[in-house]
Amino acid sequence: MDKTRLQQQAFFMRSSFFEQGFLDEQFIQLEELQDEVNPNFVEEIVILFYSDSVRLIYKIEQALMSKPTNFAKLDDYMHQFKGSCSSIGAKKVKNECNIFNEYCAAENSEG
Repeated sequence: MDKTRLQQQAFFMRSSFFEQGFLDEQFIQLEELQDEVNPNFVEEIVILFYSDSVRLIYKIEQALMSKPTNFAKLDDYMHQFKGSCSSIGAKKVKNECNIFNEYCAAENSEG
């Protein structure tokens, strides 16, 4: 596959993420920070986000399995996860974190 075609696919995929609400303007701001000095800036930030997300999701899973459920701890983990999502523009995941936080506040295990 040639470079131009790959660039077109990347452009359409990126556009699709915005259209579907997966990304917001924060991601654009990250892209604007990328320059010749830091040509892989966005890639590095996204890799850090995924690494941190794996760690936080594991902690969330562990907290959900503990009985009784410690909603304050769960809320703290979700708040951290939501902050990470906000920092890279992961809009849809951030919105789901908000819903999860509401269930924690209500101490709703089913939610």
